[in-house]
Amino acid sequence: MIKYAANAIDRQAITELERFDGKFVVHSNDDTLTAEDMALCYKQQQRVEEAWRTMKSGLKMRPVFHWAPHRFHAHIAITVLSLLLECTIEHACQDTWRNIRDDLKRVQLALLPSPNGLVGR
Repeated sequence: MIKYAANAIDRQAITELERFDGKFVVHSNDDTLTAEDMALCYKQQQRVEEAWRTMKSGLKMRPVFHWAPHRFHAHIAITVLSLLLECTIEHACQDTWRNIRDDLKRVQLALLPSPNGLVGR
């Protein structure tokens, strides 16, 4: 029987686990998606979450914990719409969302004259 110190590193276990480095498994109930499509969607998840965090921070929303299925679906729909909005803005402006967001931060309230008085108060 070989005894190991409490802080010993199991080099064999590390070597065995290294073969999984950089790999992930995704699955879907949509049989029309290719493996490449599913991998691309999975990798875009981070971008969707980043877009949602950015939009929530601008709205100063608190974290939300959903318990009902219809709320899960609504949250996902809003998240996907936020990514769609971000991509649409990037495409229309020919710039990255980060640059556009920084430019929008400089926008301040403007008072514009109209036939009914000043707008923007």
